[in-house]
Amino acid sequence: MGRIVVTEFVSVDGVMEAPGPDGSGFKHEGWTFNISTGEEGNKFKLDETLESEAQLLGRVTYEAFASAWPSVKGEFGDKFNNMPKYVVSSTLQKAEWNNSTVLKGDVLKEVSKLKQRLNGDIVVHGSAQLVQTLLANDLVDELRLMVYPVILGTGKRLFGETSDLKRLRLTSSKTVGDGVTILIYQPADEKAK
Repeated sequence: MGRIVVTEFVSVDGVMEAPGPDGSGFKHEGWTFNISTGEEGNKFKLDETLESEAQLLGRVTYEAFASAWPSVKGEFGDKFNNMPKYVVSSTLQKAEWNNSTVLKGDVLKEVSKLKQRLNGDIVVHGSAQLVQTLLANDLVDELRLMVYPVILGTGKRLFGETSDLKRLRLTSSKTVGDGVTILIYQPADEKAK
């Protein structure tokens, strides 16, 4: 059975919008690029990618990735480009990026079927609306946050309104590079509520 692993770059105030240059016009587009994660942070992202079975993405993130990643070569780029990618979208008709499949219909049913069909980590990058839906419906098995020491004050935030309290258990934390904190959470055991 697969695990849904959400991995995000976020500011201290929870903004996850346009951490890299994406042409979106966001006021702080590319805000992660001036803060180093150092060798340890780079290794964390490389290991995460190499250990991933597939990617699960929302349409906006998928389209940004599909325009940027195909030209990236090397160990990281090769894995990113060649692993299976599943795009949740009600509007995208065809996914052109290598090994991509569009998931249509009920998001919760499609993601649940994907978890049943695949083994290993199904990693979600960006994709704020999708992540909020997955969190609200208890489909996230692990949440990995790289918290950058910056306050942006504006922009799309990772966490939106939720229908209920969501308890998490911190399983790992470390600081890398220029003060970037890597926090790894899993849903808290029901007994902990």
